[in-house]
Amino acid sequence: MAISNAVANSFKQELLVGTHNFTASSGHTFKLALYTSSATLGASTTAYVTTGQSTGTNYTAGGANLTSVTPVLASSTAVCDFTELTFGTATVTARGCLIYNSSASNKAVCSLDFGSDKSSTAGNFTVVFPSPTATGAIIRLA
Repeated sequence: MAISNAVANSFKQELLVGTHNFTASSGHTFKLALYTSSATLGASTTAYVTTGQSTGTNYTAGGANLTSVTPVLASSTAVCDFTELTFGTATVTARGCLIYNSSASNKAVCSLDFGSDKSSTAGNFTVVFPSPTATGAIIRLA
């Protein structure tokens, strides 16, 4: 079992047929769910799954809504960003996460491996996204 940093293959095709709308004020709802090291997430993940999902205090199955920042161009690369997500006063351990579109049948966007287990004990568990640059954005199309 493993979690890899990957854009879902299905997401790539779904972009071309207009399945996902990342526009901040009028777009779809995207969520982030936390997973343990027992999960298998990667490029072949097509939708949100419950297997291997983290459990804990103040963490709800399915995760939480992300706040999308309307995509922009950074030079000639389209980039998408999200506001940092905090699970407050949470007791939870996660090895990675899945970003998915809850407005479109829970279709997978990407999986992220945190590199090691990350935990909080009755504290904030925060997922921080990289800068929305051509080389750093969490989702980018060059």
